Amino acid sequence: MAKKCVRAIFPGSFDPITNGHLDVIDRGMKIFDELIIAIGRSPVKNQLFTPEERVEMIAELIRERQMTGISVESFDGLTVEYAAKKKADVILRGLRSLTDVQYEFQLAMTNRAVAGIETVFIMTSEQYGFTSSTLIREVASLSGPPKAGRIPAGVAGLSNLIPNSIYERLKQHLKK
Repeated sequence: MAKKCVRAIFPGSFDPITNGHLDVIDRGMKIFDELIIAIGRSPVKNQLFTPEERVEMIAELIRERQMTGISVESFDGLTVEYAAKKKADVILRGLRSLTDVQYEFQLAMTNRAVAGIETVFIMTSEQYGFTSSTLIREVASLSGPPKAGRIPAGVAGLSNLIPNSIYERLKQHLKK
């Protein structure tokens, strides 16, 4: 009997990608044969990086870490439509806290009802349970630009929450 190849999509804004996201990706690849990191274009979220920049940064991380079976793309529209287009078997979602569970449960039930696609949840590791791209964007924007060549303390504190290459891009972005 031939083994079925299981393709998953991991949708999100990833603006920016965090160490928590990478934790879910690493652990998801132990379950799935293929994983598409699907960067959604959201007209309602304030963007730090463009979707194209996020695709580039995440693809670079995947290459640096020599992770196989992973691709990175951006998409417009509904996640379930994108999943169908990519012939994905499942949607991968990361959970950080009980607050996430309620929202994600409702979303997963809706996706299954309207498109027949299942969702697999992976709890992020404890050290990333409080991290979110939204909080990182807020800290970065509220910390202000570098002064006299010094990175604001709030931004410097982000170095433990996001990959080094993303941290460096964030610092460059704030200088603009």
